[in-house]
Amino acid sequence: MKTNDYVKYMTQEIIKYMNTPRDERKEHKQEKMETKPPLSQRMFGVLPFGFSMMFKKHHRDRHK
Repeated sequence: MKTNDYVKYMTQEIIKYMNTPRDERKEHKQEKMETKPPLSQRMFGVLPFGFSMMFKKHHRDRHK
């Protein structure tokens, strides 16, 4: 991609962003935040979830 193409693309994106109403941008941002997985899962995948399940099971079995 040439520099001129990149500048053109960025200009189009900025104009598109500026033309959308503020309320619509906030709604879009809120929807995006709601569908985002937890930080631990985004950073490390499924491993933290698996470890938490393992520790919960271990803790539950130990206190019976």
